[in-house]
Amino acid sequence: MARMITVNDRMQKGYRYELTHAAGREFDPRFKPDLTPKEMLAMGIFGGKYMTDCQDEFPRNWFTHARLSPEKEDASLNYFGIKASQPLKVWKAKGWIYPEDPRGWFQWYCRYYQGRRLPEIDERQIKRWLAIRRHVGQIQKNCRRGDCNCRRRQRQALLHWAYDSRKI
Repeated sequence: MARMITVNDRMQKGYRYELTHAAGREFDPRFKPDLTPKEMLAMGIFGGKYMTDCQDEFPRNWFTHARLSPEKEDASLNYFGIKASQPLKVWKAKGWIYPEDPRGWFQWYCRYYQGRRLPEIDERQIKRWLAIRRHVGQIQKNCRRGDCNCRRRQRQALLHWAYDSRKI
């Protein structure tokens, strides 16, 4: 049974979307993230600043152990303790931000995980996720397996894309 979600946060007012699939299921067969949004938030991503004003949209249990910083980005909250993302203005300038998901790929993933399906947008974001995999290869080529001190910035960036870089 489909369910409507209405978003009213700092970046979207009155945005509505429908959840048409069960949460965490029926993903595009090419899209196989290692981590759920809840796991990513608990590990520490985006300096804790990413989801501080939109928690009402997502399950409460996602935020039970989330590493958040309501005031400003704090890289020490990231799993690897290092800044590994660019400011939103850079994302916008590069054309990576779309009206449906003004916070970027992770917002898309959270909504997709919850069951929203927008075929054209899903295709674009899944292609972006697949392209990030090149960083996995760079870590495999340049680091000993399991050496999480090797290429920490790249490993943190992969966490932002639901790749579990601790296993590389």
